[in-house]
Parts: sequence; structure tokens; C-alpha cells
Amino acid sequence: MPTITAREVAVIGAGAAGLVAARHLRREGHSVVVFERESQVGGTWIYTNKTEPDPIGVDQTRPVVQSSLYASLRTNLPRESMSLREYPFVAKKSGHRDPRRFPGHREVLEYLKDYASEFAIGELVRFDTEVSRVSQRENGKWEVRSIQRKEDEEHIEEAFDAVVVCTGHYTDPRIAQIPGADRWPRKQIHSHNYRIPEPFRDQVSCELDLLWVVVIIGSSASAVDISREVASVAKEVHIASWSTSNEEGQNLPGYDNIWLRPMVESANEDGSISFQHGFKIFADIILYCTGYKYNFPFLDTKGIVTVDDNRVGPLYKHVFPPSLAPWLSFVGLPWKIAPFPQFELQSEWIAGILSGRISLPLKDEMMKDVESFYASLEASGVPKRYTHNMTGYQFEYNDWIATQCGCPKTEEWRKKMYNAASLSRKERPETYRDEWVDGDLVLQANQDFMKQLEKVDM
Repeated sequence: MPTITAREVAVIGAGAAGLVAARHLRREGHSVVVFERESQVGGTWIYTNKTEPDPIGVDQTRPVVQSSLYASLRTNLPRESMSLREYPFVAKKSGHRDPRRFPGHREVLEYLKDYASEFAIGELVRFDTEVSRVSQRENGKWEVRSIQRKEDEEHIEEAFDAVVVCTGHYTDPRIAQIPGADRWPRKQIHSHNYRIPEPFRDQVSCELDLLWVVVIIGSSASAVDISREVASVAKEVHIASWSTSNEEGQNLPGYDNIWLRPMVESANEDGSISFQHGFKIFADIILYCTGYKYNFPFLDTKGIVTVDDNRVGPLYKHVFPPSLAPWLSFVGLPWKIAPFPQFELQSEWIAGILSGRISLPLKDEMMKDVESFYASLEASGVPKRYTHNMTGYQFEYNDWIATQCGCPKTEEWRKKMYNAASLSRKERPETYRDEWVDGDLVLQANQDFMKQLEKVDM
């Protein structure tokens, strides 16, 4: 039997990933401190109507707003599918809770607060504390420098055996490189700073011919939601994406003022926007729904871990830098997934490795695995920026980690429900959140949840 060792571990961030990591690290016997710059748990699920002074988020000196939520946001996965495995996301019908199957963002925050309360994670969190630097000392310990924001800022330096980075990746806007955008005279904004549609209504006149024309760059989940909202107050919305093959575009079914266009070719000094194939319009706003960049400004690994074209690496299985493993790790980097249950598996894996209960391959073996993974992406024509996109293989990945941890693999109902929701989202983007046909899977999920609730332990 391996010797089980308790470690002192710093967790950076008290969003969903950080809360789950703290739970599993402590359950494994480790001593845990969670550093959180906000005054409550929840991370990206904390809504604020505040936005940044730089609406496209390219000014690195700007005051940063952590949340990227818009006011009307609802989950694009059903609560059963996104639920933590050990703490079911069941509907609560009290007055202030949202019992819908695809709930709004406030309900997700309440769920995370419930989770933190259930497992007493709040007592591990230092709120209003920002980590300014994480670096490894010569003795192998990790130095964490933090600033506690009280009446007088207090700077603290502490040493830990290990650091788990759980800061998320929905704060630092990623902007599409459009020729001429820097000289375009009209307004530009990233969805990170979008909250409500009303600012997209011309404030001077409500006459239709003076309402704004909006160009949205991107076609993912946020673009789908935001384009519908903006269309309710704007004259026209033009959604530009690589997936539109029609040379001039076409109306979005059911809307006479939303157009699907090919990708933008250039933004011009006269206020016009040129699309591929020669089509041109005059617009008032460019709204970028183009995703986010990974950014760890506090992390100093002397170049061992880098972010290159949105690839964080080198990382073994998206978690461990081989030459620093297991003392530095990341939870929650992959996207196009059901995040919460994956956080659990990654966290249990990290906790077990740190204690010595689970073994990692040797450094050279991990590097070979990383290099093989990168080579497979290149051979398949997958851009480097999609390194952490797990479309099509998240459950294979999750089940591999589950095997390492000796815990059950992903439930079949969860896989089927995720896939059913993804298909419905494509086929019925307007109604999929309120109409569904997977009642048999909901029944299976609820049966499993009842069993899990009986097993939950501190």
C-alpha cells in the first residue's frame, strides 16, 4: 500500500473549479487554503451590471471585471447533465429559486453556494484576497504572494507544497483580427462587456430608419443568445461566421432583421463593413462573440508553462506540466464540455496524486504523451487555439481519469442527455430550453441522484 501523505495546498480561485478542488483535496487529507479576489464564492457565475471602461478588453492596464454574464443568460445544458456527481443539482421550489431545467445564472450561483455550505468549504476561503505572484522556490516549495484588500492592503508571502490553479477562462476577451478594425470609426464591444440589449437602441430617436445596425462576429452559444436580444431593439443584426457559405448571406429563419453572413473581410474608415465575396453594409456597432484567452498573470514558471495561441502547455492531460508535476496543476481548462463533473474528476485525480494514493507516469513519459497529442491535433488540422476544445471526446477523457482514480465512469444517461441537449440546441435554438423529449433520461438521473444523496459525506 502506498504511503498517504498530507500536503499544504494553495487553490487559486473560489469559482466552481476551486470549490470542487478544495472539497476533494481536503477529503484526501490535505491542508487547503483557497484564495479568492471577490467577496463571495461563485467565480464567473457572480453577475454584475458593471462593465469595463475598455469595451473590447484589449487594454492590459484596465480595471478588470471578472464576470462575463449577461442578465438574461440561462444554461445551455440541463441541470441534470451539468450537475456535480456527488451533489445533485435538484430543483428547489422556494420563492427565490429557479426550478427550470435550464436555469438562469443566478440559480447556478445559488447551487454553488449550497455546495460550499454543504461541505463547509467557505471556512477554507480567504475572500477579498488577490494572488499577485506564484513561483517555485529552490527548495521545491511554492511561494504564493497575495494582497488582502482591507482598509490597509496587507501583502502576504506563504509557502505551500502544491498549487492548483482554478481561475477559469472567461474573463480576458479574445478579439478576432479584422483588417481595418483599429481605424473603424464606430463602436466596438466584446460580449464580456454585454449585459442588456437596451444600449444597442439609438438613444436619440426610436424611428426605425435611425435604429442601429449591429454586426456580431461569431456563431457560438453567446452569439446565438445575444443576437436575438439585440435584434429586439436594433434595426438589423448581421451575424458573421466562417460557417455561412452563402455569398451574401440569408435571413435567420423566423427573423426579418437577423442576417447570417460570411466572415468579415475588413472594417473600413467610412463606417462600412466588407464581408467575404464582396458584400458590404454600413454598421454602427461590431460586437465580438469570439471567446476568451487563457491568462495567468500571477504565475511565474520561468517559461516552463506558457500560453501560445491559447494553448496552455505543455500539460499532461490538460492538468499537469510534466516537469513541475504534481506540485502545479490546473482544473477547468477544457471547453465544449459539461464542466462541473469534469472538475470533480480532475480534482480527485490531483488530490490522490498529491497524497501518493495515485501514481503519475515519469516526466519523460508524460512529455511523450503531450507531444503525441499535439502531433495528432496538427495531423488532423486542428488549430493550436483549439487544443483544449474537447468536442467529441470529453467522456472518453473523463472515463480515463475515473479509471485512474478508481471511481465510477460517467453515467450513460449523462452522456446521452448531453448529446441530446447539443442536438436540440442546433435544431431548435429558440425553444430547446423549454421543450425537450428526454424524459426517460431525466427519470434515470433522478433515480441516481436519490442514491447519491444518501451517500454524501463530509
